[in-house]
Amino acid sequence: MKKMSRCATTIGLAMLSFSAVAVDLTATLPSRLSDIKAGERQIELLGTPAVLQQQAPDFKVADQAFKAVKLSDFSGKTVLLSVVPSLDTGVCSIQTKKFNQEVAALPADVVVMTISTDLPFAQKRFCVQEKVDKLLVLSDAVWGDFGSSYGLRIKDMGILSRAVLIIDASGKLVYQQLVPSLGQEPDYAAALAQLKTISAKKP
Repeated sequence: MKKMSRCATTIGLAMLSFSAVAVDLTATLPSRLSDIKAGERQIELLGTPAVLQQQAPDFKVADQAFKAVKLSDFSGKTVLLSVVPSLDTGVCSIQTKKFNQEVAALPADVVVMTISTDLPFAQKRFCVQEKVDKLLVLSDAVWGDFGSSYGLRIKDMGILSRAVLIIDASGKLVYQQLVPSLGQEPDYAAALAQLKTISAKKP
């Protein structure tokens, strides 16, 4: 009993020590109050916003095997990024399944990705259950690089703001739809029309 008590005390002290030195890794990120709302509350976004008609920042996210996937891996292709807070919510599930359905009608050189902060385990389970198999479902939970690089990380929530982005074959960010409410679906028709127009152009 004494040994168990000492062990529990040691673990407790270690946890207290760890919590005392815990660092907010987002503390140094630039922040801004956005027009996007969660319910009735305006949300604060962290990171540096990407700029339209400029080179899209490269980023690193994780696939369902925790392997790194970068935007630069798809150089020369048109890329649509469907950004969602969490696949565990109804709207995010609908958005992901909608773009998954649309992939078949797109040119072969178009890549569609869904990015969320769900863990790769959860993303894999979602894809199996919902039969999402035509687009890439990738996680920003491991490195947080995407949200920081595109200014889409929500302060004090650790999730991403809903958005649809298109990067053309030359690597420029040419379309950005920031959905005004976290509980609202994006304008799919507008995004897909832009995607088809952009993918038809040669860099």
